[in-house]
Amino acid sequence: MVIEVGSRRADFIVDNSVVIELKALIDLEDVHLAQAKNYVVAYNLPLGLLINFGATSLQYKKVFTTNFKINNS
Repeated sequence: MVIEVGSRRADFIVDNSVVIELKALIDLEDVHLAQAKNYVVAYNLPLGLLINFGATSLQYKKVFTTNFKINNS
């Protein structure tokens, strides 16, 4: 039996290799970085970008995981 606990939805996935998570906040917090990293891990992608357009200047963070596994199927 499978029980769905939740769902996830990244803002953009580019070329099946980069997760883009967009924000419009005064400042990024650790919880936003954790969310972006969770998307990278959950989708098993090598790279993510967290971009915030809401601050006085553009903020961005590169997100990656050491647990990335190449699917050879």
